Amino acid sequence: MLIPHDTRIALDTVVDLVNTAPENEPPRDEPPRDEPSDGPLGGSEDGLADVAALYAFAERHLISGVGTLGEKDLTAVRDVRARFAEVFAAPDPRAAADLVNRLVAAAGTTPQLTDHDGYDWHVHYFAPDASIADHLAADCGMALAFIIVAGEQERLRRCEAPDCGHAFVDLSRNRSRRYCSSRTCGNRLHVAAYRARRKEAAG
Repeated sequence: MLIPHDTRIALDTVVDLVNTAPENEPPRDEPPRDEPSDGPLGGSEDGLADVAALYAFAERHLISGVGTLGEKDLTAVRDVRARFAEVFAAPDPRAAADLVNRLVAAAGTTPQLTDHDGYDWHVHYFAPDASIADHLAADCGMALAFIIVAGEQERLRRCEAPDCGHAFVDLSRNRSRRYCSSRTCGNRLHVAAYRARRKEAAG
């Protein structure tokens, strides 16, 4: 699947944002994970616990024009995060499209070409004076819109590892990716299955 560079960056941002939510913690009856998650900040702690964490998120994703952030911005970004999580959980493209439409409309989307800070020409979908929440809703919302328009909504997935649940975008050629990371969740489950088979054979 051919995805423009800017769209891929926005998809990485929205995945990271969704995975900061504390809802990604393991169920209470599951044992704790032996390995750290490959996701950026997901887990039992809120990855956007305070304004300092929001500044760190903005810096990590090179979000321009952030300015001074406060509790109001933190609350607004958490709300956008929850709306994006609903997109990943949408049962079909129509439901996903409705969610994205509402997000980008509320953000006051205003597409414009820009080549700021030495970057090549690219499109900003947010207004020049937009808040960080509207910035994320507009740019990341349009990246999700690209996936839906391409007929690829099913690529917006959650990790199938029972103690994970991280969001990810499946960009594999045959849409076969099941885990947020084959290096952590995938390998861990494959090892567990192998040990179970060995135990059964020995048993």
